[in-house]
Amino acid sequence: MASKTTLPVLDTRALNRATLARQLLLTRAEMSAQDATEHLLGLQAQNVKPPYFQLHARLAGFGPAELAGLMESRQVVRMVTMRSTIHTHTVHDALTLRPLVQPARDREINYFRKGLVGVDLDRLAERAREFVEAEPRTMAEIREELLKEWPGADPQSLSVAARCRLPLVQVTPRGVWGKSGQVRLTTLSEWVGGAEGGGLGGEASGIDDAVLRYLGAFGPASVKDMQTWAGLTRLREAFERLRPVLEVFQDENGVELFDLPDGPRPDAEQPAPPRFLPEFDNLLLSHADRSRVIPPELKGSSWTGNQAHCTLLLDGFLAGLWKMDGGKEGGKDGGTLTVELFSAVSKAGKAEIVAEGEALLAEMGDGAGEVRFGSIRA
Repeated sequence: MASKTTLPVLDTRALNRATLARQLLLTRAEMSAQDATEHLLGLQAQNVKPPYFQLHARLAGFGPAELAGLMESRQVVRMVTMRSTIHTHTVHDALTLRPLVQPARDREINYFRKGLVGVDLDRLAERAREFVEAEPRTMAEIREELLKEWPGADPQSLSVAARCRLPLVQVTPRGVWGKSGQVRLTTLSEWVGGAEGGGLGGEASGIDDAVLRYLGAFGPASVKDMQTWAGLTRLREAFERLRPVLEVFQDENGVELFDLPDGPRPDAEQPAPPRFLPEFDNLLLSHADRSRVIPPELKGSSWTGNQAHCTLLLDGFLAGLWKMDGGKEGGKDGGTLTVELFSAVSKAGKAEIVAEGEALLAEMGDGAGEVRFGSIRA
């Protein structure tokens, strides 16, 4: 929404540095993995390893065992929330953010109505709940169970409806670093032994709190930016309620941006060190206008077809891709980190990339290894 009044302008570099500061990417934070996961409102977790790499890029002294321990002690969980994608959340956020996005999950079921003719969705949710709370189940097992009552329904539609209607979490060992396990699901309340929240999606105070927390992690931002992050619509009313307590700016296109009064807005020329981010990092997915991190000429460059690549930030902006190969987790043999740059980088800049890459190999790979420059999309 373009501003109709004269507001202070934040250019692209100013937005970049402000967002990097909120995202703990200007300087690694002295913060626990649990506190960082909460501050960031969750970690994108479509795959198992990305949450660990997200924290490594952001926290001083982080090791995979810290987040793995939180997973095993059930202090953080993996579940579908924003944008209908899997996130790793603290239990508190699982209890509060899932109700926030529940209206979107309810609308998602409408895309599958043709496969759900004659299906009572309340009865489906009740039956699925009983089934997964008896013991964690695979999605295939959930489909087979629901087909017993609705044999004429579309199997995929039945499982989608169960996933949308219920706050299902992926139980460990799935999601634990160094371990493997099939995706098995149970309800949030069964897994953590508490209530599943409720009502937040319709409570102004809860929505307002989510707006403030979003700005704390991703601001300054527009209404459309937050709607993109959450996969929701109609959030302007919440921003308007909060307008008296927020700072208001505009970007170079005149789009109105909101921010916390005490939100960090560093100098646009503050140095931003190289950072290796995993695929699906929320930094690249949580704004309608992603030019604050992705130069317009590189839009879409972090994808090949439906495959998302791991990304490299230089000077705070997307500048390349990377992949790590070799060895096994916990092994003694080093691996190889291949970096593909989108444009030429100075000798000093390459040295910084190598130093950051070697630290990544040592702390998240298989020990000391090699950083090399080349193509990963060949």
